[in-house]
Amino acid sequence: MKQKKMFIITALAAAVLASCGGGSQGKPNFGDNEYAVRTVKAQSAELQTSYPATVRGVQDVEIRPKIAGFITKINVKEGQSVKKGQVLFVIDNVTYEAAARQAKAAVNSAKAQLNTSKLTYENSKKLFDNKVIGDFELQSAQNAYESAKAAFAQAEASYVSAKQNLDFCYVTSPANGVIGELPYKVGALVSSSSQQPLTTVSDNKTMQVYFSLTEKELMGLSHSEGGVEAAIKDFPGVKLQLADGSIYGTEGHVAAVSGVIDAATGTVQVRADFDNPGQKLKSGASGSVIVPQTAQDAIVIPQSAVMQVQDKFFVYVVGKDNKVKYTSVTVNPENDGKNYIIESGLKSGETIVVYGVTGLTDGTEIKQLTEAQYAEKLQKAEKLGEAQGDLNEFKKAMGK
Repeated sequence: MKQKKMFIITALAAAVLASCGGGSQGKPNFGDNEYAVRTVKAQSAELQTSYPATVRGVQDVEIRPKIAGFITKINVKEGQSVKKGQVLFVIDNVTYEAAARQAKAAVNSAKAQLNTSKLTYENSKKLFDNKVIGDFELQSAQNAYESAKAAFAQAEASYVSAKQNLDFCYVTSPANGVIGELPYKVGALVSSSSQQPLTTVSDNKTMQVYFSLTEKELMGLSHSEGGVEAAIKDFPGVKLQLADGSIYGTEGHVAAVSGVIDAATGTVQVRADFDNPGQKLKSGASGSVIVPQTAQDAIVIPQSAVMQVQDKFFVYVVGKDNKVKYTSVTVNPENDGKNYIIESGLKSGETIVVYGVTGLTDGTEIKQLTEAQYAEKLQKAEKLGEAQGDLNEFKKAMGK
């Protein structure tokens, strides 16, 4: 009775797996209980972990005016490359030129007054030495001279300020880079308090790509590599997958890891630098950073050999009596979409069914075929019209 109950449960599980797909392919009807099997063995495996990423320039500088005025000239276009110090915008400078001339005139007037006060003071000292005038007259002359010096310094400061405001009419680029959006047109009134910047200059010779690692992943790197700094130094080259799914042609390298873990997300920000000679990468773009990893002595099997029930994974291990055993395994969450790396539940040297597992139940006796023999069977079945497309599906599942 117990065996009958166990058989019913296993049959029901198989039915559920068949209805859900279980990540495995169905098996063609050969008329025989024949299945493709593989003897697993340990090998090195390449893993790729993908992380959502944001692309930024080394410098993304917002260009804002320091003075208020109407834009009279725009010297650049969106997407144009510019050099440091290049004039980007001209703001109406008539008022500021007048202010600078007025300040310059004030400097000249103050300088003349200073010279007069100096001569008066020096003459007063001679008269005082000859006892022609008293202390009061000498002190008055000295005070007038000091006041003239202060007035001259104040006038010079006002001129510097006025000249600087005039210079601010010519908005220049603070760095080499590429011009972003130009929201304002000629004639627009702008000021330092304007909501939008005049534009953004992005230094995109090298692009900085930011992604996040979990606290657990960061600790794993720190422990395995002997610290974060050592982990950064030995971090493998990373790839960048763009928004259209293509892989950026230049490999990047991890350059920095933030020293602060975000309490809200439990992640730490990582920066990878990518050269951008063709300016294909744009600041503000999104993508995914692909980090390669190598697993040593790993057991790699096709995903078609694995069934998933909720968060559990199972394979059928073939015994010496050719009967299959429903076996629980643990898989590495990182995979290439075709294969799984088995972390536990399978040992090197064991044989598993690699295709058509949804048609099996625990304890079923099968006839073992190599993958080549199974493919040959499928090819013959297709010629007889008994299987359509199954050979291609099988080869795809086996990674061939």
